[in-house]
Amino acid sequence: MRSIFLAALLALSPLPALAQSACGGNFNSFLQGLINEAPKHRIDKTTATNFLKGVRRDPAVIRADQSQGVFQRPFVDFSRRLISNDRINRGRSNGQKYKRVFDRIQSRYGVDRGVLLAFWAFETDFGSIQGNFNTANALVTLAHDCRRPELFRPQIFAAMELYKRGEFSPSKTTGAWAGEIGMVQMLPHDILENGTDGDGDGRVSLKTSAPDALMSGGKMLSSLGWRAGEPWIDEVIVPQDFDWSLTGLNTKKRARDWAALGVKPRDGRLSSNLPASLILPQGRRGPAFLTYPNFDVYFEWNQSFTYVLTAAYFATRLNGAQVYNAGKPEKGLSGNQMKRLQRALRKRGHDVGKVDGILGAKTRTAVQKEQQRFKVPADAWPTPAFLSKLEGRTTP
Repeated sequence: MRSIFLAALLALSPLPALAQSACGGNFNSFLQGLINEAPKHRIDKTTATNFLKGVRRDPAVIRADQSQGVFQRPFVDFSRRLISNDRINRGRSNGQKYKRVFDRIQSRYGVDRGVLLAFWAFETDFGSIQGNFNTANALVTLAHDCRRPELFRPQIFAAMELYKRGEFSPSKTTGAWAGEIGMVQMLPHDILENGTDGDGDGRVSLKTSAPDALMSGGKMLSSLGWRAGEPWIDEVIVPQDFDWSLTGLNTKKRARDWAALGVKPRDGRLSSNLPASLILPQGRRGPAFLTYPNFDVYFEWNQSFTYVLTAAYFATRLNGAQVYNAGKPEKGLSGNQMKRLQRALRKRGHDVGKVDGILGAKTRTAVQKEQQRFKVPADAWPTPAFLSKLEGRTTP
């Protein structure tokens, strides 16, 4: 299960490092390199040659990869953009329509139906928008591009394996621009590992069979470490005199310990005494959530903090949770300001990853450390005033 929106940030299980020659250069030579490597993946050269016959580099894939400004939006804006009453209603309707399938998933894999319904909604709008990019072209194009060959090159050989089994057509199989296929958007390697026949027809059809797609998604989440019967997120209320430096994914405490510090559930009671992190997507004046081990599983398939939080929260809404309290967050940074922030943090020695204008986990951690040094509330939410302070001084 991979996001149609965030394929640029996908995170698979660790893969071997690749030599620089594994990407770039003459495209025909690159294709020949794939053919030569195929036997290492138990695919004969004839199969590889037939698979790659007619495959071309698709500039539209690269353009799509580089056009992801939506992820510069803060959580409140982003979540409101993705979550609508219509999606909630259709999600609940689909939950009833496929009740038996979700019951089987719950029994076999322990994955809550709200979680899968949220994925299904966000990935393809319940199967209605699966993408029309040629999948073979997309995978080869992204593997040839030298930014992430270690991610996409192995997916080509996984697609070749599916082709060898008669389950993939290089000329006809289509999906998202980053190579994901079907209703819950799975990459070829994920399909090989987790593809499941959910409707009993003897085939795995992730594009046309909701039971197949949902069962496959449930199996994949289970393989990534989903813990049956456990929560993933709770909305909470935090006292205004809180030690904000304790917030963030890097700090974990038991629910009872958070409660002792004054953290209260917004509705009912805290779900458990599992280890949990207190996260503030837009700082101390915005929404607040406790996240549990199952929330961490989301990051096994997608590295976007805002997207993951939105998907996790939407799952609770589909299960009947109330709308979160948006609060009154302080003004954040524009995309260009965020890039300035990331460059300034880099100069101070912080690892923020790529300078992309997105407030990801690494940037949040760096912001929080600098807030502590400046002796301001360390809630990991950068404001224009904080940016000015960071750029205007070399030491706090």
